[in-house]
Amino acid sequence: METTLILPVIWFVLWGVLWGVYFVLDGYDFGVAMWLPLLGASSEKERSAMHQVTGPFWDGNEVWLITAGGVTFAAFPLAYAVLFSSLYTPLMILLFCLILRGVASELRFQWTNRHFRLACDGLTFVSSLVAVILLGVAFSNLFRGLPIEYDGAQDFFMFRGNILNLLHPYALLGGVLFVLMFLVHGALYLTWRTDGDLRNKAFYMAKATWPIFLLVFLLYVVLTFAWAGLYQNYFASPLLLALPLLCAALFVLSGHQMYFKDNPAKALLASCGGILTLTLTGVMGMFPNLIPSRLSASGHLSIFNASSTPKTLGIMLVVALIFVPTVIAYQIWAHKKLAWTIKSD
Repeated sequence: METTLILPVIWFVLWGVLWGVYFVLDGYDFGVAMWLPLLGASSEKERSAMHQVTGPFWDGNEVWLITAGGVTFAAFPLAYAVLFSSLYTPLMILLFCLILRGVASELRFQWTNRHFRLACDGLTFVSSLVAVILLGVAFSNLFRGLPIEYDGAQDFFMFRGNILNLLHPYALLGGVLFVLMFLVHGALYLTWRTDGDLRNKAFYMAKATWPIFLLVFLLYVVLTFAWAGLYQNYFASPLLLALPLLCAALFVLSGHQMYFKDNPAKALLASCGGILTLTLTGVMGMFPNLIPSRLSASGHLSIFNASSTPKTLGIMLVVALIFVPTVIAYQIWAHKKLAWTIKSD
């Protein structure tokens, strides 16, 4: 295969991996924040412990979101332009949610007033919940395809819809799936990082939420057959079926470790693998399209008609091979050094 074809494929896979790592890492941040009204209802000490669990890591985790967005911009600029102009409103809401979440989490410790801290906790919860729903809806719309067509007169790919077109039942179910997935993920992370009553409550809620998540996950898989074209690649190359099967097995393994082994650490590790492989399953199902069109084949934005020049992709690949492993090594080191058990009693 020529270099002009190999490099876009490499960057497409790397693009999917970056999104998967972001969901794994920021997923537990979102999950912990969404549990604040329930698991943190007993005392200020428990709510503070929940913030301290993610405090050293949340901003570092969001670096992966910036990296995924930056890769989209640098490696596939046309796809970036069409995506951000088509989904401008929801992406701006997502951006404001991420800003408000970070500001609220940091400011709550600057003043001891109870009402101020409760307001910050409420803002953290709402902004995290809305952000997770938006991410699930956005990716489900990508799996389903956006109403995009190529306009020859303007030589551009035009979005032929509005925000209401994005609220399809399949996309909304994707938002629910992301919420439940991150709730389980966050509860397991809390169980791993805390002790006492907070740990016990978090583990109980992880066990209680997991069956609901699994049912929604199975429904989402079934409806993907009806409303999205993700399975064409898997039918064409049956070896790829190992990816969704591994995803399902990891989520089941997470439940097994919770219910039968009473091992939240291994359950959390399996959840990380499930989230990563779920993301890659969706991404590989779209291949070679970055933004599939549900209006016409000419509207597809693929890794070949939306990518940068081979020279740009080559230079970026060298940079990525140096710095991505460095960032991964740093985050592993940070979690080993800073992920101590938080006292909540």
